[in-house]
Amino acid sequence: MSAPPQRPFILGLTGSIGMGKSAVAAMFRAENVPVFDADAEVHHLQGPGGELLPAIERAFPGATSPTGVDRAKLGAAVFGNPPALARLEAIVHPAVAKSRASFLQNHPDAPLVVFDIPLLFEKGGQKQVDAVAVVSAPATAQRERVLARPGMTPEKFESILRLQVPDEEKRARADYVIDTGTSLDNTAKTVRDLVKKLVDTRV
Repeated sequence: MSAPPQRPFILGLTGSIGMGKSAVAAMFRAENVPVFDADAEVHHLQGPGGELLPAIERAFPGATSPTGVDRAKLGAAVFGNPPALARLEAIVHPAVAKSRASFLQNHPDAPLVVFDIPLLFEKGGQKQVDAVAVVSAPATAQRERVLARPGMTPEKFESILRLQVPDEEKRARADYVIDTGTSLDNTAKTVRDLVKKLVDTRV
C-alpha cells in the first residue's frame, strides 16, 4: 500500500461504538500525526453559526436554533426513517468531504494523516484511504464502556450496533487492528509502531 508521492499517506481510522477510537485518535495526535475528525467537523458545521444550519432547517423545520442543531429533535426526525436520514446525509456528507479536502491541502508535507471516520465501512469511506486501522476491544469491555455513558440504555446500545458493521467483520477487513482491550501504554505503543512503519514507507 502506498500513496501518490504528492500527498500524505491516508490512514482511515474506524471502530464500533465504545471501542476507544477517540482515545486512539489522540494517540496519533501525540505522535504529531494530523487527524481529521469527521464527527467534530459535523458538530462544527451544525453548531452555532454553522454553514449547514439553513439547509437543515429547510429540510427539517424546527430542528435548528441560533445555538445550532437541536440534536434531540433532528435525531427524532431521522431515527428509523431511512428517507429522512438520506436527506440529512445529502446535506452533511458533501460539506464534510469539502472540509476533508481542505484538511489534506493544509498538510501537503505530512508523510501520514489520519481520517477518523466512525462509519468508514458503512458509508464506503475505505475507498478514499490508503489503508484502514480498526480500533477493537472485547465485546464485554465495549458493552461496559457504552452502558456507562449518560442516557445510554441496553436497548439503545443494541439499536446502534445494528446500524454498524460488526466488529468481527471490521477486523477482518482492516489492514491494521489496534487493540484497546489492553493497557493504555500497550495501545500507545501499537500506535507508535504503526506510525513509524507507515512513515518509514514514505521517507
